[in-house]
Formats: sequence, C-alpha cells, structure tokens
Amino acid sequence: MAVYTNLGAEVMANIISEFDVGTLISAKGIAEGVSNSNWLIETRQSDASTARFILTMYESRTDLADLPFFLGLLDYLAGCGCPVPRTIHDRANRPFRLHDGKALALIEFLPGVSVTEPTPDQAHAVGAAMAQIHRAAADFEGSRENSMGLSAWKKLMDDCQESGLASIHPDLGRIIADELDHLARNWPEHLPHSVIHADLFPDNVLMLGSQVTGLIDFYFACTDIIAYDVAVTHAAWCFNGDGSHFDAAASDALLAGYQSVRPLSPQELAALPILARGASMRFLATRTYDWLNRPEDALVTPKDPMAFARRLAFYSDPANAGIFEIG
Repeated sequence: MAVYTNLGAEVMANIISEFDVGTLISAKGIAEGVSNSNWLIETRQSDASTARFILTMYESRTDLADLPFFLGLLDYLAGCGCPVPRTIHDRANRPFRLHDGKALALIEFLPGVSVTEPTPDQAHAVGAAMAQIHRAAADFEGSRENSMGLSAWKKLMDDCQESGLASIHPDLGRIIADELDHLARNWPEHLPHSVIHADLFPDNVLMLGSQVTGLIDFYFACTDIIAYDVAVTHAAWCFNGDGSHFDAAASDALLAGYQSVRPLSPQELAALPILARGASMRFLATRTYDWLNRPEDALVTPKDPMAFARRLAFYSDPANAGIFEIG
C-alpha cells in the first residue's frame, strides 16, 4: 500500500458519496507498500456512529481488466469464511469506479494490526490461514496469469541499467543474471496450480495477538504453483527485516500451520528450496526496479532490495536445504 495520487478533500467526499457508507469524516493516506494508492476512510452513519473502510486507487502496475478477478476473489473467499475483506459496491452495484482514468474500490475494514517481529504462534496462524485460502480458492472459477512471474523478473532487470544495479551493490548485476539463468533451467512447473495470494507479507496480514483477522492486498493474486505461495510467505515471515537473520522457529511454525490445513505433497516439499529462491528473486527484482524508478513526489517508503539478495543467498546455500523437511 502507498499513496501515489493526491486527492483533495472535496474530490474525496464526492467519491465516497457514490457509496452508501455515510458521510466522509476523514481520509488518511497509507504510506506502506509499493503498488497502489490507499487511504483509511472514516465515515459518519445516519445513527451518528462511525465506520471505517479502505479506499484503493489502482496505479500503473494494476491492469483494469484484472479487477473483476481481484475483487471477485475477495468476495468469494470472504463468502467461504476466510478472513478476507469484502468489497463495498457503489450505489449502482459496481465493485469499482473510475476517477480520471484510474479505478477506485472501497474495501471492508478489518480489525487488527500488522506485526513487524512475528512470533512462532503468529507464523503458525498465518500458515494455517494461507492454507485455508488455498483450499477455498480451488473452487473459484476465475483465473489470472502471474504477471510477476519469471519472465517479468527478467524484463524488469533488463529495464535497469547496469550502473543503476551497481549503485545498489557492486555485485548485484551478476547475482541477478546468474540466478535468473538458474531459475529458468530448474523451475518446477509440474506442481499443482491454483489461485494464490503471491504477496503475503506481514503488512498484508492483520492480527490480534496470535489470531489472523485479515488477509489483505490481493492485487498480485494469480493462478500459479500453490507451493510457490508457501515459499513467498516463508521468505516474508521467517527473516528479520534486512534478511540477515533466519528465524528457524518461525519457519517450523509456519510450515506446521500450513500442514495442519493442507498437507504438502512430497513433490511440493522437495521443490520448496528452488521455489524459495524464485520468491527471493521476484522481490529482489521488483524492489530493485522500484528503488531505481520511484516517483520523487510519491508518498511511499522505498524498500531495500538487498534484503532479498540476502534471502536468496541463504536459500541458495545447500547447507540450508533441510529447513523445509517436515519431521
């Protein structure tokens, strides 16, 4: 989440008036994340109570043609009992609207906070919640190609000049080139596919204590290898922020939580090391591109690409392959 587009108070009030959610009281920009513009909306209801929502404006990385999939998936998963926010349709029963050529959607606000230093109990709960959406999504009729798959990582890096990569780290260009070649030769496409979240970082999970109250920001959701989603979430939850420390307890708990709801097959478990390298490469690529191409006036906090270069080095070390073994 982030804010790339500024909306004035009158414009924001007019937008909210198109939904039957009360009168706008406040709209606060949310600075975290890298993809879309987001605001925390508070409204006053007819009975004088207040309500909260999330307003999202979809920026350049989101294709408007994908919105029926994204928003339909939210409503489907919420209907299955998953901890996922529903969309708020406008007065014409549309799940999103257009403003100056950009789409806007109003999303249910869920309670909870995002953790920065997950405990093993929290990692276990996230693993179970992820498995829950994987099981529910198996019957979802929609599908979407992964726009941030292997070919996209290569294109993003081709669009970055070598001098830019070197400005981040002298060896970054070589690291990326070697890893992209390795992944292209070894990617396990034969594994089970379904709809996955593909971006389940701690800031996309709301928690109260060790309870998951919300899985949010499904705007990279796609149809891809199910175990790849486990690898993405593992990379996101089992290291400290800069990727320099691996949390073995969180890793064991995350995998145990997942296994308790949807046991991974032997083939999926065996593929987790290469999938984790791919997950690290995905976020190394996008963070590198965003670091070198972020708008100067965007209300957004850039994220260090090298945090995922360190994860990549960890997963690439054969000595660490045993972390995915289930006892």
